[in-house]
Amino acid sequence: MGGPQPVAGREDRALDGVRVGVVTFPGSLDDRDAVRAVRLAGGSATQLWHGDHDLQGVDAVIIPGGFSYGDYLRAGAISRFAPLMEQITAAASGGADALPVLGVCNGFQVLTEAHLLPGSMIKNNSLHFICRDQRLRVENAGTSWTSDYADGEEIVIPLKNQDGQFVADNRTLDELEGEGRVVFRYVDGNPNGSRRDIAGISNSAGNVVGLMPHPEHAVEAGFGPDSSARGAVEVRGGTDGLGIFTSVLKKLVG
Repeated sequence: MGGPQPVAGREDRALDGVRVGVVTFPGSLDDRDAVRAVRLAGGSATQLWHGDHDLQGVDAVIIPGGFSYGDYLRAGAISRFAPLMEQITAAASGGADALPVLGVCNGFQVLTEAHLLPGSMIKNNSLHFICRDQRLRVENAGTSWTSDYADGEEIVIPLKNQDGQFVADNRTLDELEGEGRVVFRYVDGNPNGSRRDIAGISNSAGNVVGLMPHPEHAVEAGFGPDSSARGAVEVRGGTDGLGIFTSVLKKLVG
């Protein structure tokens, strides 16, 4: 399938009216990339500061990758106490109509620390930082962030992490599997030892999703991976990650 494409010429003004907040912590690296991804998908991005107490009326929130607070204590452990996280946690906890929240890489770590998602992230089993293009399978296309994909569809997006190994006890893992809350799974090899090849999960309502690889780095031809799960692409031509951002925009408009 061809998959979602950038909104040509920003023609869909309904999407343009959707405001997605992108949080910046000290040590965030990918906040500007997330802002650009939202805009390429057709939405409007609002930059949010971790120390503020106001979500500025945004319709969704992205917690981007990086090393918030330098990963002191452990990745995401300090960020969960940021004033803005109190607002995000409250707004995201209201069920199916609650605030959609996406945590990418360090953002995924923050969501587990804030108990918006179960489990925890520990160091890769290799004990080395990993940076590579990674193939994933979309296991659940019914979340706020995956509706532009199909169940079982595969995508290629960059992976770059040091504390990327998702762990949980067997009971939690069984619940995630049984409730369809495993959203993404690693394909063609598990890069970091994550339990059951899990690359991303959701809460029970599907509005909160955590994902270890980086979809915001696969949204624009010329600046993405060298490969795509949808067929051959030009060098740096992969845009498989764009559907993450178009999904939430279309859900909010719909």
